[in-house]
Amino acid sequence: MSSKITIKDIAQKSGISTGTVDRVLHNRGNVAPDVVARVMEVIEQIGYEPNIMARSLANNKKPLRIAVILPDYRTDPYWAQPKEGAEWAAASVKHYGLSVEFHYFPLFQPKNYLKLVRLVLATKPDGILTAPIFQKEAQYLLSESSALKIPLVIINTFLDHPEILSYIGQDSYQSGILAGRLLNFGLRDGDHVMVLNLDKEVQNARHLLDKERGFKDFFETVTNKNIGIHAAIFEDFDDLPKMRHWLKTQFDQNPNLNGFFITNSRAYKLVEGLDEATQNRVKIVGFDLIAPNLSLLAEGKIRFLINQNAWHQGYLGIMTFVNSLIMRKETPRTQYLPLDIIVNENVEYYLKRTLEMPMMVV
Repeated sequence: MSSKITIKDIAQKSGISTGTVDRVLHNRGNVAPDVVARVMEVIEQIGYEPNIMARSLANNKKPLRIAVILPDYRTDPYWAQPKEGAEWAAASVKHYGLSVEFHYFPLFQPKNYLKLVRLVLATKPDGILTAPIFQKEAQYLLSESSALKIPLVIINTFLDHPEILSYIGQDSYQSGILAGRLLNFGLRDGDHVMVLNLDKEVQNARHLLDKERGFKDFFETVTNKNIGIHAAIFEDFDDLPKMRHWLKTQFDQNPNLNGFFITNSRAYKLVEGLDEATQNRVKIVGFDLIAPNLSLLAEGKIRFLINQNAWHQGYLGIMTFVNSLIMRKETPRTQYLPLDIIVNENVEYYLKRTLEMPMMVV
C-alpha cells in the first residue's frame, strides 16, 4: 500500500468524480452498481486502502471501545496468555481509535462472573471479548448482548448462538480425540487410563465435557487392545495432601492405571501428587505451554502437551473486532486454531514463535 495514493488518484484513473469515489469508499449509497464496480477495480489495481481514522471522523463515529472479560490471570497462569495476546493486539491498533478495557473475574465463581458481566453491559461497549467458561451464566451475556446489539467474540469455550460474531479457539471435542490417540501410543493391552478434570464447576463447563467425550469416543475405536477407561473430577487440586491421598486411592482401586489425560492446563498438579516412581511410569497428556508444564515436559514426566494457542486466541479476538467493525470485512463465525502437539524436541520452536510478530496484522 502506498500512502501517496489519494481519492483524487482513484478518480482520475477511473474517470469518475472524486465525490462519487468518496461515496463508494464510505458506502453512502446512490451510486450505480457499474460505477461501484469500476471504483473497486481501480482500488484493487493500485492497492489503495482508506485512512481508517479519517473515515471514522468523516462519519462522526466515536472511537470504538472493546471490553475484555477474562478469568483472573493472577490465580491461573494459563489466562495470562490470552490477556497478553489481546494487549498486543490493542497496542497495535490503537492508532485506529480503538480502546480496549480489561476486566477480570475469579476463576471458580460464576456469580461474580455474572455480576461483572452486568457491570460491563451497563457501560454499553461497542464489543465484548470473553471466555464463557460458565455455560449457564454465559446465556445471560448472550441474550443481553444480543438485545443491546453489542457484538460478542468468544474464545476458549464454544457456544452455539446466532448472535455471536465469532468463536476463536480449539475444537474441544477433537482435542479430546487427539489426546486419546497420543496416550494410546504408550498403552499396552489391559492398561487403564483416566480422563481427569482438575477443575471446579465442570458440569457447567462445556469445553471440558466436550474434551472428555472426544477422549472416550476415541477409545471406542480401539479394537486391538483392551483398555479400561475411567473419568473423574477432583476439585481440591490445590491441596497437595488431599491430592496425594486421592491418587493413592485411584491406584489401589485400579492397579493397571497407566495413563492420564488432564483436560486443562493443570497437568503439573497431577505430577506433583505422584511419587517419583509413579511419575516415571505413567503416561500423561495435558494442555498448554505454561512454565510448570514445560519443566515437566523437559523432565519426561509429561509425555505430550497440546497447545491451544491461547495467546493467539486473545490476539485474534481483538483483531476480529478491527476487521469487522472498522475494516468492514466479512468475519468467519468459527475460527478454529490448530491443535499443536508439543514434545521436548520441538517446544523451543513454539516458545520462540509466541515471542515473534503475530500471524495476523492490520
